[in-house]
Order: sequence, then structure tokens, then C-alpha cells
Amino acid sequence: MAKTAISLDAELVVEVMVLAGVGNPQDAVELVVRDYIARGHRTEARVAARDETRREDETRPSDTQG
Repeated sequence: MAKTAISLDAELVVEVMVLAGVGNPQDAVELVVRDYIARGHRTEARVAARDETRREDETRPSDTQG
């Protein structure tokens, strides 16, 4: 896997390390990035499920035809 080197504010990294409960800045930043990606995937899945439900509701015939 390719590696990328970036500069971050030390206070931000320390705060992430404390919140994540890790002692290594590399691990802390990787956890944050992985969590961000996972949240994005969960959001996409919820939106897709909601859209699918709406499509099903729109194609269902109405019960109140008379």
C-alpha cells in the first residue's frame, strides 16, 4: 500500500489520540480516516434504502380506487 506523508497540527493529533485511546499518531489518524469512510458508506446505504422504499411506494397501486 502506498504511503502519504502530511503535516498536521500537533494539538489535533494529540486530541485524536486521546479520544481514540491510541498511543501512536499514525494509528490515530488512520482510525479517523477509516471512521470517516465507514460513515460515508453507512450514509450511502441508508440513502439507497430510503430511495428504494420510496420507489416501491410510488409503484404500489393505491388501495382507494373506487
